[in-house]
Amino acid sequence: MGIVEEAHNAKILGSGEQVIVLAHGFGTDQSVWKHLIPHVVDEYKVILYDNMGAGTTNPDYFDFNRYSTLEGYAYDLLAILEELKVESCILVAHSVSSVIGAIASISRPELFSKIVMLSASPRYLNDADYFGGFEQEDLDQLFEAMQSNYKAWCSGFAPLAVGGDMDSVAVQEFSRTLFNMRPDIALSVAQTIFQSDMRSILHMVKVPCHILQSMKDLAVPVVVSEYLHQNLGGESIVEVMSSDGHLPQLSSPDIVIPVLLKHIRYDIAA
Repeated sequence: MGIVEEAHNAKILGSGEQVIVLAHGFGTDQSVWKHLIPHVVDEYKVILYDNMGAGTTNPDYFDFNRYSTLEGYAYDLLAILEELKVESCILVAHSVSSVIGAIASISRPELFSKIVMLSASPRYLNDADYFGGFEQEDLDQLFEAMQSNYKAWCSGFAPLAVGGDMDSVAVQEFSRTLFNMRPDIALSVAQTIFQSDMRSILHMVKVPCHILQSMKDLAVPVVVSEYLHQNLGGESIVEVMSSDGHLPQLSSPDIVIPVLLKHIRYDIAA
């Protein structure tokens, strides 16, 4: 196993001709895809990995400087694909990994036949002519709460992000993976993500993008999916699902998995 592969806990499942890479978002790890995996392993070669900073990775490998921008994560994704000798893949990316994949695709478009983006946002802060869902004051309070009592913050944030029942398995699962992160790393990652603004690079993304979004999502208003659709540089398609929350593949698999499979299997009609 290569150094990059090992550091990111990369796993290869299935043995299909076509490669799918599954990339998770903030506060989770590759386990967030557990409901999707059984549906794709017979048909595809599936690569899973953990973003640096996830609770499953070695905190000593987390370089605060490298990961102060999303480009650091994009370089990691490219390094994983290179080490595993992937020539082309379908990237199925959740939340911030959608934008990380988009950044990676600008320099190496040939590596991505398409990106399936789930709960993606290029910017979380509201702007004069843009609704991201958050004011700076909201984010400052969020960061302050993370700093003052991380465990209490996890318990409060998980049900808000997941949506639905506070006692659900999905909320418990997200609480667990959030709490697995080292608090100082979690804060740094959250600041990098929530303060990011990737709107200016969208026109450079030429690979086809399938934008999937929950009808109700604390972190990403539905209008953001339309913004992505209008501003991405290549072909794109939007599907808004009747699911609730920012991690619908975990909380509403019965709704989301069939939609994910449809967008993995079918390309955007010319």
